[in-house]
Amino acid sequence: MICPECKKEYPEGISVCPDCNVPLVESITSAGENEIEDWVIVYTTDAEYEAEMLKANIESAGIEARILGQKDQSFPAVGDLSVIKILVQEKDAEDAKAIINDINNREVEENE
Repeated sequence: MICPECKKEYPEGISVCPDCNVPLVESITSAGENEIEDWVIVYTTDAEYEAEMLKANIESAGIEARILGQKDQSFPAVGDLSVIKILVQEKDAEDAKAIINDINNREVEENE
């Protein structure tokens, strides 16, 4: 299930986007919109705030990005074992990875 507004994906059983408060759809197929198969993973994390920050930076460079969260609320474990992926269209993957690497390298330099 995908939110037609923010493009986040949600597991089966969720029918309304908690952020946008709009009904979810099974797929987005408007004119000019690429199917999810045309998208590639450029980064994974377990922190939603990190994924949102990186997505915002990628989009500020004019690259469309999506977040795919795979939280399993029914998994009985301590801690957050979810995997959050940032996806971009295949043609933009190298540019998006360069942006992410630049941000991560800046953070390392600032912590030294």
